[in-house]
Amino acid sequence: MNMFLLSTVAFLFAIGVLVAVHEWGHYIVARMAGVKVLRFSIGFGKIIWSRRAGPDQTEYCLSAIPLGGYVKLLDEREGEVPAAELGRAFNRIAIHKRIAILVAGPLMNFIFAILAFWFMYTIGVPGQQPIVGEVQSATIAAEAGLQAEDRIVVVGSQPVETWEGTMLEILDQLLSGDEIRMEVIRADGTDHTVYLDIAGKVSQLTEPGGLFSGLGLIPWSPTLEPIIAEIVPGGTAELAGLLSGDRVISVAGQPIDTWSQWVEYLISRPGQDVELLIERASQHQLVLLAIGEAQLEDGTVIGRIGASPKVPDDFYDRYAASQRYSFFDALPVGIERTWTMSVLTIRMVSRIITGDVSVKNIGGPINIAQYAGYSASIGVAAFLNFLAVVSLSLGILNLLPVPVLDGGQVLYQLLEALKGSPLSAQAELVGQQIGIIFLMLLMGFAFYNDLSRVLS
Repeated sequence: MNMFLLSTVAFLFAIGVLVAVHEWGHYIVARMAGVKVLRFSIGFGKIIWSRRAGPDQTEYCLSAIPLGGYVKLLDEREGEVPAAELGRAFNRIAIHKRIAILVAGPLMNFIFAILAFWFMYTIGVPGQQPIVGEVQSATIAAEAGLQAEDRIVVVGSQPVETWEGTMLEILDQLLSGDEIRMEVIRADGTDHTVYLDIAGKVSQLTEPGGLFSGLGLIPWSPTLEPIIAEIVPGGTAELAGLLSGDRVISVAGQPIDTWSQWVEYLISRPGQDVELLIERASQHQLVLLAIGEAQLEDGTVIGRIGASPKVPDDFYDRYAASQRYSFFDALPVGIERTWTMSVLTIRMVSRIITGDVSVKNIGGPINIAQYAGYSASIGVAAFLNFLAVVSLSLGILNLLPVPVLDGGQVLYQLLEALKGSPLSAQAELVGQQIGIIFLMLLMGFAFYNDLSRVLS
């Protein structure tokens, strides 16, 4: 399955599941509160499929625009209600019950995130130890004294085992002060504490993809020797006479020290003929190699010869850091992860509002779809992590005190409780207009960021 199709399918599946979870929260609590549910819809716009079921003949439907959903409740503000059913209208029940119905949707998103993280940690999350690969000169990391091959063991006051956990703690520290405290173990086994000065650089460091480059450190990545393991039949490597076990020494006089260096050379020279110096059976010999061509999904043409590297069996063992727990032990870990991610998300949103964090972090459907496809291609654990994070984001977004969102409707109920009577229709209309403008601006930012990422 190509990546575009995988991203589309994964995105639609994710949105469908998360919207269903959110709306089911409203639906089930409304029924528990005695409110009549008229419709349960996944998607907006024209209804493309529906059926009625249950004692109230609730209409369950799929609608044309799959970027959301809604639960329609019996309500005097939206139409005439028969006298016999007035007690089941949303606007007639107690305020605390209305708030419970409104909050139930986001609450279900948080519960779903806990379950997703729980199963993710039960399956096991493969990771990589937070070992520094390279420290660039004259950067924050270099001035703090970080060195290549340092293994980060503590960020702030929190122990870390993987790069993912390290990144989350670094982001937490970014939002907390002007420096990041790290405890590291050097290659010689000695312990050191370093402090990274980030004063005035939060916005820059929180730009998408800007964290490590802004700090001036490159995570360790595996370095493979330029030794060929397998030859693809019919590829240009086979046509040139290359064999399994050949070591690439140089190409066109340029020394080749690693497999990644060799790959970078090849992909930038599609269709070219080059002279290759190899080592075979302790003997050097020259080979004329015609670099083949391959086209990526975006139309980019790259060089390819049809060969794969030799990877030692224990190559990744030293740097692997899998997080896996028993079925019952994974639950509290999932709850803690949900809490940590929720707090971090709320802090990020608040700092975006104040201008301290880059607005480029706001992503839209295109960005979410790309992550959906990427995580699905990795495996079940990665996709569960994606679902949990997006579910948390939906829950937090819907709790914002903005009319047309759940949080805005909760605000209306609280104002009614303080005022002693419902808000006027004019006040609600103005609030709705403000909410729509806010959402339009938010979506505008999101689409702009999405397109900027794609075009760049």
